Amino acid sequence: MATHKRIIILDTHAILHRAYHALPDFTSKKGEPTGALYGLVSMLVKIITDLKPDYIVAAADLAAPTHRHIVYEKYKAQRAETEEALVSQIVRSRDVLRAFGIPLYEKEGFEADDCIGTIVEDLKTRRDLDIVIASGDMDMLQLIDDDHVRVFTFKKGLSETVLYNKKSVVERFGFGPKLIADYKGLRGDPSDNIPGVKGIGEKTAQILISSFGSVEDIYKVLKKDPEKMREAGIKQGMLDKLHAGEEDALFSKELATIRTDAPIDFALPQKEWGEEVSPSALMDMLAEFDFRSLMPRVHSLLQNNSSAAGRTSGIDAEQKVWRNLPSSGGRTPEDFLSGSDPGSEIEVESVDQEALQKAAIAVWLLDSTITEPTLDDIYRMGKSEIFAEAFKNILAEIKERKLDFVYEQIELPLAPVLRKMEQRGVRIDKEFLKNLSAEYTKELKHIAGRIYTAAGGEFNPNSPKQLGEVLFDKLGLTPEKQKKTAGGQRSTRESELVKMKQLHPIIEDILSYRELQKLLSTYIDTIPALLDPNDRLHTSFIQTGTATGRLSSQNPNLQNIPIKTELGRAIRHAFVAGAHYALVSFDYSQIELRIAAFLSHDEALTEIFKTGRDVHTEVAARVFHVRDPDVTYEQRRRAKVINFGILYGMGVTALQAALGTSRKEAQEFYNQYFEAFPRLAAYIDEVKADAARRGYTETFFGRRRYFEGIKSSIQFVRASAERMAINAPMQGTQADVVKLAMIKIDELFEKEAKNKAYLLLQVHDELVFEIEEGLVETLAPKIKEIMEGVIPLKETRGIPFIAEGKMGKNWGEMKNLVL
Repeated sequence: MATHKRIIILDTHAILHRAYHALPDFTSKKGEPTGALYGLVSMLVKIITDLKPDYIVAAADLAAPTHRHIVYEKYKAQRAETEEALVSQIVRSRDVLRAFGIPLYEKEGFEADDCIGTIVEDLKTRRDLDIVIASGDMDMLQLIDDDHVRVFTFKKGLSETVLYNKKSVVERFGFGPKLIADYKGLRGDPSDNIPGVKGIGEKTAQILISSFGSVEDIYKVLKKDPEKMREAGIKQGMLDKLHAGEEDALFSKELATIRTDAPIDFALPQKEWGEEVSPSALMDMLAEFDFRSLMPRVHSLLQNNSSAAGRTSGIDAEQKVWRNLPSSGGRTPEDFLSGSDPGSEIEVESVDQEALQKAAIAVWLLDSTITEPTLDDIYRMGKSEIFAEAFKNILAEIKERKLDFVYEQIELPLAPVLRKMEQRGVRIDKEFLKNLSAEYTKELKHIAGRIYTAAGGEFNPNSPKQLGEVLFDKLGLTPEKQKKTAGGQRSTRESELVKMKQLHPIIEDILSYRELQKLLSTYIDTIPALLDPNDRLHTSFIQTGTATGRLSSQNPNLQNIPIKTELGRAIRHAFVAGAHYALVSFDYSQIELRIAAFLSHDEALTEIFKTGRDVHTEVAARVFHVRDPDVTYEQRRRAKVINFGILYGMGVTALQAALGTSRKEAQEFYNQYFEAFPRLAAYIDEVKADAARRGYTETFFGRRRYFEGIKSSIQFVRASAERMAINAPMQGTQADVVKLAMIKIDELFEKEAKNKAYLLLQVHDELVFEIEEGLVETLAPKIKEIMEGVIPLKETRGIPFIAEGKMGKNWGEMKNLVL
């Protein structure tokens, strides 16, 4: 008995189009759009994993007109011109297919559908071969042949898929696959501009076809015995439309019918899929597009494929580089390096965990876009599959790029400090969180009640679809310039709701509902489950987690502990000191603005800080042309928005939105700001120009951040890279300063207060300590001195870094320290 083989035929363009509109606008570090390509690779992995094909081939459209355009010039004429970002990904999809070892079929004058139809026609006599068409286009259903030819397509977005056979087509439409083209012949297809019969919709078309068969058979009945149609529920008006539209129906069916005679030279691949795949080329393709999250899945795919498994010995699994020492609990580095990590079954080189961590940090410094580097990244960056050799090459590159100070004096000494912070953890008042949960849950119900009253009935406020129906259909709210999601739904994201606040009181309640729910689910109800037996919370600090140099944390993310609203700030009361200890915090005052002043050498901004004046008041006085004493609260608030907006590369349009003013006024503020601080304006231009020329920016200490997108031909990608480049030297220098302070303070504690003073948390510009109550008076001034002296005054051009201290029994109730 013959063994069944399976072939997958990819409808490449249909998958790309679906992915492009379903996924965010991903871009690679080069600025190349990659969202659709990410979807294509993800779908390939899913198809190969779920369907286990023996062969894979693909079909694609060409840009030239097809035979359908020739007979009907309006074919697809209503479609907007394909966006540049999608066009580039269609071109690059060939590289994806090539890396996966998938042959591509296309023919000028024919669509991918016709090429697929021709391949199916060529193969369907092979009863020893299962044929599966993978597509996002429902037209493909007409090619189904019982269980011999099936269609694998999308049910919802990219996450839900369905495998159609003849039975499932009948269940959905009421008729079989062979009548799909007839169905389109009657109802038309707006997406392809196929006219159909005017006035015939989906329901009538289904009744006609399920009752009478093909378009030709329908018209035979219509002409010979129209009474049968009336008995089937078709009214006279509809019969008149059918009479009038016979020519359109037949022509539309012809347009909708997939050809099976495209002049392509198809041949079943001689080798099974995987036999000719180069694992290294495939991984290089994923690396080029920055699809690092897909690498473990692809590697596992190759390992589980018998044809490819024998040739992956030179490619190590995508292993997460372990950040913590074994004492921090959880999986150890050995779990990863032994291949026991889920999806990894290969033997990998035995690597010392400390060396592994050092190499990962070095990789991240050499390419800031590689956050949380993997073992595979180390080998690739070090141009060797032997760890020791790769690490040696990486360290040589560190010296070549003059990154040795950042590597040796900041990042390497910081690692053990972070491990101590994780091991100590911060004490949590569980009872406080329990009471807060009860209070917020009760308030959440009250808000939900008001929302339901305003909406005229209950619905799920967490469902964007249901919320959209309530706001836009039921309540008739019509926001200006309404945005839609990638899937075409009207957006109900927070930024869009904020714009609608004045339209209806329900908006304010929805925003409050979301805030409370997020606080409950992310912190209040989650943190108690993460505590150790001593009620301490041990977050994990990720040293290489951001491109800016800042730390990140997870389980939970304490970098985002709320502070902007009173409801959010209340959570900080749960972070408490242990018995006989006090919580002490030190926060740098306006550090990024001070860094901007000394990096830019702007005399006016420098003078403000050197003389100890309030920078926001001074900026307000210059921008609004008033004396310092006459600056109002609102003017100072606006100056603060302008100050930080400029540092983050905010343009006039963004400034207008942030200030809530007119574009003309925002432009005036923008111009006046740079007239007041001309050297800062010149510095920003210099940073952008340097980043465009070199591809990276540098901090005061030499840390680099790379911006390959700054050379992108796509305007929005380039503009985004320019905005990030403006801020990178300032935010990166701030991160370096805080890290150096942490290292020096740890040395102080080791020397003068071992096991009596602990650094617990780092949240951007703030450091939080737990110190024995009797030592606060001694240690606090020394902490302040260290933090303020990381960069000597002579190097900051006399601009002081100010660290302000507070103390209390909990993080939410801290009193100023007078030092």
